[in-house]
Amino acid sequence: MLKIKPEVKIFNHTEDALDVLVFTKSGRLTPGATYEDVKKMDHEIKLEHLEYMLGTIQTSFEFVDYVFHIKNVSRAFTHQLVRTRTASYQQQAMRVVDARDFNYTITSDDPQYELAAESALESYGVLLDKGVDAQDARGILPTAIHTEITMKANLRTLSTMAELRLCKRAEGEFQDVFKKMVKAVVEIHPWAEKLLQVHCVKYGICAFPRYTECPIQEFCFDPSTIRNRIKYEWERSNHVAAPKADGNAMTM
Repeated sequence: MLKIKPEVKIFNHTEDALDVLVFTKSGRLTPGATYEDVKKMDHEIKLEHLEYMLGTIQTSFEFVDYVFHIKNVSRAFTHQLVRTRTASYQQQAMRVVDARDFNYTITSDDPQYELAAESALESYGVLLDKGVDAQDARGILPTAIHTEITMKANLRTLSTMAELRLCKRAEGEFQDVFKKMVKAVVEIHPWAEKLLQVHCVKYGICAFPRYTECPIQEFCFDPSTIRNRIKYEWERSNHVAAPKADGNAMTM
């Protein structure tokens, strides 16, 4: 069986996404802000707004959507993918599709792996030939069997997913697929790259400090050395923010 690489394509996305982001941010802070005002801004000014947004409330990113079509991935991968419940999915139905000629993801070089997968596919085909319904025969197929799935997610969801799914601790297929998803987004919106970073790159702290096998962990900050001091200062402080609308926010 040939190793076929996953395919990721974006076939629909929010038009004028950067304008939408800047408007939702400016509309929160600037009385009378209009979408037309935002569209007239210089691109560099919009990027300055975006830079500000990276360090504040993330709700604006929920207004930007991407629809992906993901192919040549295993059912094991999609079982993990759909755990992100802030996205929408439509997956190929194994209940009705004849999968006897489907490929599968090879994750082990041990010949027994391919032997077992091929045996399952062969038995599946025999069952179909005997008149067994596909919805019943599918039960013996391996989770490595290939599938395709359509996914719609907003930029905030993708940003959160990137933190952990690009991590070296994540399952290998998920890392590979999500890298392709990030690449597809950045090809459309280069400015989104800063949002789609792994946790350690974004924050300088390892998301899974107990996973000491990670080759990146030694370069991360150790929060345990300053956590108690931060907690002490937080408990003794009575500071409350008093934000004000900036009438000049649209011009920045």
